[in-house]
Amino acid sequence: MNLPGAVTLWGTLALLLALNLPVAVALGLSALIAIAAFDLVSLQVIPELMYSATNSWTLLAIPFFILAGNILARTGIALRLIRLADTLMGRIPGGLGITAVIASIFFAGISGSGPADVAALGTLLIPAMRRSGYDRGFAAALMAAGGGIGIIIPPSIALIVYGVVAEASVAKLFMAGVLPGILVGGALMAVTYGTAARAGTKAPASAAPPAVGRAFRDALWGLLAPVIILGGIYGGIFTPTEAAAVAIVYALIIGIFVHRELRLGDLYTIFSESAIVSASVMLIVVCASVFSWVVTTEGIAQGVAEGLLSLSENRFFLLLIINVVVIALGMFIDAISMFYLLVPIFLPVIERIGVDPVHFGIILTVNLAIGQITPPVGVNLIVASGIAGCSVGRVARAALPLIAAEALVLLLITYLPGLSLWLPRLMN
Repeated sequence: MNLPGAVTLWGTLALLLALNLPVAVALGLSALIAIAAFDLVSLQVIPELMYSATNSWTLLAIPFFILAGNILARTGIALRLIRLADTLMGRIPGGLGITAVIASIFFAGISGSGPADVAALGTLLIPAMRRSGYDRGFAAALMAAGGGIGIIIPPSIALIVYGVVAEASVAKLFMAGVLPGILVGGALMAVTYGTAARAGTKAPASAAPPAVGRAFRDALWGLLAPVIILGGIYGGIFTPTEAAAVAIVYALIIGIFVHRELRLGDLYTIFSESAIVSASVMLIVVCASVFSWVVTTEGIAQGVAEGLLSLSENRFFLLLIINVVVIALGMFIDAISMFYLLVPIFLPVIERIGVDPVHFGIILTVNLAIGQITPPVGVNLIVASGIAGCSVGRVARAALPLIAAEALVLLLITYLPGLSLWLPRLMN
């Protein structure tokens, strides 16, 4: 594709996004216009591209994990994890806010979705933080930022998509996301502690050891979920997709027979909601895959990569540029679309400068976790503001110190690859 074609492709995408069309529609329509305008290929090929994009055993894990997360969210596991985190805090300034972050880390090992974490935990924790004297905007911002951990710590829908696009090991990506996710959570806790200490927020009462033991027993089945899922993957017992299917069976057993809070009548609603969410994700996948195909096959990705490398082949500089670009685009485009847009462009660059694709996947994912709490299209921000009943602008302002803390962690992850690669290397 020549320069006018590339300008048409990206210009049409920018225009459609500016017109507030859904990202999936904007991606698919801009690719369709470019293909038709420049006669790149027969339009009959487009359905084949869409089919091949979804005909993936690995991608099948996405609807399975969405379903498992929805089932577990209905079993009271979220409340049990919150109680456990709360009893562990003791008399710490900002203890309830720190509880929110710890609960987000726990729940991230179950759901794999940022917005799902915010919805499941925020409805319980945002009102509780308000009653404890937290600013409404900060309480919502903290839950939005904590929800971003859900796409870093496995099982992560975002990492599954990256693994498919980059042809990287999903099992290694899952392993690589553990420590960075914990570091992001630690940064959010530090900001919460500092904010509460300055504001004089009341600390929760210290829990007695028997209370801690009871909370741990109540939350045990929720804590075992990620252990079974990830332990099976890393132990070579089953693949990520098989692990997702196991997670569904586990969730049903816990909900129906252990906690007995899940009724058979609830399954219709759960399956319906899961189907809608899965369909929306896969619609983005198919439309973004067509756009990505145009970018790759017409040499646009290679041209951009060569342009970046012509500026410099310094690893420090190029990774900094990539981070800036991804954070900027993450304000407007969701994580799944970003992978299909940017991975074909950046993968040749990072291979040239010697960056491991697994490490790069974590860099992108942490970037996109930040994107989930930046306006105007920060999905976690929107969900949290709706729960808190305040404007997105107010929540966005309260999120600024949290974004700064996550950005510092992003720099550490970017330039210290061992933080991402230490655990995957243990698999070799």
